[in-house]
Amino acid sequence: GGVPPAADLVLGAAAGCMACVLTNPLEVVKTRLQLQGELRAPGTYPRPYRGVLRAVGAVCRNDGLRGLQKGLAAGLLYQGLMNGVRFYCYSCALDAGWTGWPGGTVVAGAVAGAVGAFVGSPAYLVKTHLQAQTLSAVAVGHQHNHESISDAFGSIYRQHGVAGLWRGVSGAVPRVAVGSAAQLATFASAKDWVCQHQWFGEGSWAAVLAGGMVSGVAVAVTMTPFDVVSTRLYNQPVEADGTGKLYRGFLDCFAQISSKEGLLGLYKGIGAVYLRLGPHTVLSLFFWDELRRM
Repeated sequence: GGVPPAADLVLGAAAGCMACVLTNPLEVVKTRLQLQGELRAPGTYPRPYRGVLRAVGAVCRNDGLRGLQKGLAAGLLYQGLMNGVRFYCYSCALDAGWTGWPGGTVVAGAVAGAVGAFVGSPAYLVKTHLQAQTLSAVAVGHQHNHESISDAFGSIYRQHGVAGLWRGVSGAVPRVAVGSAAQLATFASAKDWVCQHQWFGEGSWAAVLAGGMVSGVAVAVTMTPFDVVSTRLYNQPVEADGTGKLYRGFLDCFAQISSKEGLLGLYKGIGAVYLRLGPHTVLSLFFWDELRRM
């Protein structure tokens, strides 16, 4: 209470960036798992990444320990933009009293997440490109071969203009909107459920973390298909006019994955998505709360 929306913009951005530093390795693993076997039937392609732990080992062997922090600068930029705008919009909704309406919290969270995703989309695009890049022996998905974050932004802008920087946004907006809505709808109740079963003491951060992990199940199940589609749209190669070579848009991507990879193809990388959600949620909220106190 007492913190204006403008301050929440800065504090939310800072909190998201702090959490990103600790959870970015799971983002790298998730990206590789989601691009593995793109548009190919199960069992017909090599799998250099098998599960979260083995994927971590594969990244370390081929890219070194630093490989686990690939795309970190772009990830920090994305988290700063997305979470800053998201917290700002949600804070405005709180001040306006919209969250007091029935379902207002979920709607406000979804709208705030969608706006934040749109603003941060160019950074997420570059992050995905950089995290997918690796040695040809273990490469999955299209390799854009950017040398740095600045080279990536410059290359995309020179080839496709401003519109090219927002390629894939049709997958990003529903992804964050669904994830944000599901998280707000389940996180508080999951935390209360953990405390009621006396797993941890009321108000402890262990209870918050446990609540985040329980809530993460619902969020991972609802958000992962949108996450996979978003990753594919961002990473696909494009024609000279900026149109995708593999997918025409969100619905086409969804349909192609379902038909060629099966419904389980929409849940590639769900383990990494889930393991990232709880800690990232709790760390973001913890850092945000501590910054607000300061």
